[in-house]
Amino acid sequence: MKVIPVKAQAGITGFESPASEYKELGLSLDQLIISHPNATFIGLAAGDSMQGIGIFDGDVLIVDRSVEPKNYDVIVANYNSEFVCKIIDIQSKQLLSASHLFAPVSIHEADTFQLEGVVISAVRLFKKNIELSKCMR
Repeated sequence: MKVIPVKAQAGITGFESPASEYKELGLSLDQLIISHPNATFIGLAAGDSMQGIGIFDGDVLIVDRSVEPKNYDVIVANYNSEFVCKIIDIQSKQLLSASHLFAPVSIHEADTFQLEGVVISAVRLFKKNIELSKCMR
């Protein structure tokens, strides 16, 4: 992967051509954010309940099924036949949003709950990727 080191500051008046200094990194973006490729999947965030921790509608979520969740980890789960991205409170058996606008949801014995994985990273796309949108439908 080629990296263009651009140092941008507030009040930018200009900077040299990014093409003047290419540096080659010895790893790919996959290698940088995915530790367990065979246990990792990509999801697309929907809604605004997780904005308080920096996950926004349309963000790409990197979810690792091999990571054991710890209290207050961000997880993806199937909760009553709906995929959700929430903070898990293991001790209180609750799913928490990162916004005060959404109440905690308790996980009861009668609920269907399947942990799908721990969110290890979120990637924000500033331009919609048409191919990614097609895949996620």
